[in-house]
Amino acid sequence: MLSHFTPPLIRPPFARYSHGVSVDAGARLLFCSGQLGIGPDDAVPEDAAGQAALCFDNLRAVLHEAGMSVADVVRLNAYVTDRACLADYMAARDAFIGSVDPPPASTLIIVAGFAREIFKVEVEAIAARPGAKQ
Repeated sequence: MLSHFTPPLIRPPFARYSHGVSVDAGARLLFCSGQLGIGPDDAVPEDAAGQAALCFDNLRAVLHEAGMSVADVVRLNAYVTDRACLADYMAARDAFIGSVDPPPASTLIIVAGFAREIFKVEVEAIAARPGAKQ
């Protein structure tokens, strides 16, 4: 259902991601909105590590609600407000991906900020699973 591509003619990925992932026809797709590092109680950790962990916890909850898991993620798009956030984001991403191999495609972008200044990290995902909704 999924095919991962890391062509030998281009530089290998800098981290745990695939350069490309294809999804076979007939798969059910889930597009997850960007998740911020905010808990159900509206608490927002001050640090990027805590926010990134919450982003991935929130994505995991959306996946679960849709009958999917981290293994179904085909793409991650992440946004951080500072280079200083990169290592914390990448550690949280790697913990989220866990032993999923090969990993999903991924993009990480440094942005000027989010709608609320307190946020340092936002992550969105696309997931795919064979067949109709279960």
